[in-house]
Amino acid sequence: MIRTLGLYFFRRYIVTTIWFLLGIFSLIFIIDFSEMSNRVGALPGYTLSTGLMVTALRIPTILMQTVPFVALFAGMAALISLNRRYELVVTRAAGISVWQFLRPFVIGAFLFGVIAVLTLNPLAAWGSKKAQEVEASWGATNAARGENAVPWLRQIYGKDEAIIGAKAVLDNGTRLLNVSVIHFDDDSRIVLRQDADSATLEDGYWLLKNVHETRSGELPVRLDEVQLRTNLKREFVQESLEKPESIAFFELGRKIEAAKSFGFPTNAMETQFHSMLSLPLLLVAMTLIAACVSLKFSRFNQSRAVILGGILSGFMLYVVTVLVKAFGSSGVVPPFVAAWLPVVVAMSLGATILLHQEDG
Repeated sequence: MIRTLGLYFFRRYIVTTIWFLLGIFSLIFIIDFSEMSNRVGALPGYTLSTGLMVTALRIPTILMQTVPFVALFAGMAALISLNRRYELVVTRAAGISVWQFLRPFVIGAFLFGVIAVLTLNPLAAWGSKKAQEVEASWGATNAARGENAVPWLRQIYGKDEAIIGAKAVLDNGTRLLNVSVIHFDDDSRIVLRQDADSATLEDGYWLLKNVHETRSGELPVRLDEVQLRTNLKREFVQESLEKPESIAFFELGRKIEAAKSFGFPTNAMETQFHSMLSLPLLLVAMTLIAACVSLKFSRFNQSRAVILGGILSGFMLYVVTVLVKAFGSSGVVPPFVAAWLPVVVAMSLGATILLHQEDG
C-alpha cells in the first residue's frame, strides 16, 4: 500500500510541477518576446518568425533562474491540494508518518534538479549563444544591448599595448561584436582608438571590419578593414571573455582546467560548478520548506499568513544562495562553501521544523 500511495503522490507532484513549468514558460515567453520586439523590432533583419525563435532560444536560460521557485510552489500546491481533499488526513490515519509520505515529493524534487542540471542547463547555454548570434545578424551594435558589463582584453604585441572591449562574444571567442580597441604609448597615454563593428581572430592578428580610427588632434578616419597584430590564442580569449553562466555543466570541468593553465582565477567557474551540483538538494530544501507550511490541515482555507511565510522563506533562501554565490565568485569565501552552505543549512532547518511540528 505504501508503494502504491508513494507512486500516487509522486505522480501528483510531477503533474503539478509540469503545470507550473508550462505556466511560467508561457509567461516568460510573452514578456521576453514583447521586450525584445520593442528593443530590436526596428532592425532590418528582424522578422516575426525569427523573433519568436530567438525568444524560444532564450527561454531555458530564464527558466534556470526560476527552477527553485517552481519546486517551492509545486510542493506547496500539491500538499495543500492533498490536504483539502482529506488525502493526507487519511494517510496519517493509516499510520503513515510524514517522513514516509513526503518521500515521493523529496525524490521528485531531487530528480527535477538532476534533469535541470543535465538537460536544461546545457540547453540554456546552447540557446543563449544561438540567440546572440541571431541578434548579431540583425545588427551588431544592438546584439547585446541587454548586457551591462563589457568584457575587456589586454594585449601587448611588440611596442604596441592595447585593450580590446566587445559587446558580444561569438564563435568560442574568435569573433567579437561592437569592438573598441584603445592603444597606449610607453607612458600609458592613449594614442589611438579604433571602433569596429566586428573583430575576427585570425592566425596572428585581429581582422577589424568597418573601423573608425580616432587620434588625438586629428579627424576620425573610416577604414573597411584593419589588421591588428596579436599573440593571443583562441583558448585564451575564450577563457577571458566567457561567463560561467553561459557554460554548459558538462564543460565546466574542462573550462576550469583550461583557465588554470592560463593563470586565470577560477573562483566564478568553480562556484558555478558546485552550484549546479547542489541544485538538486536546493530543490529538496525548497520542498521541505513547502512541507513546513502546507501540512497543517485546513478543509476550506489554508492560512494566508502561513502560505506567505513559506513563499518569503523560499525567497530568502534563494536570495541568500545568490548572495553567497557572489561571494564565492569573487573569492571572498571558498567556492565549495559558497555553493553548499546555504543548501545544507536550509535542509537542516526544514528537517528541524518538521521534526518539531510532527514529532514534538
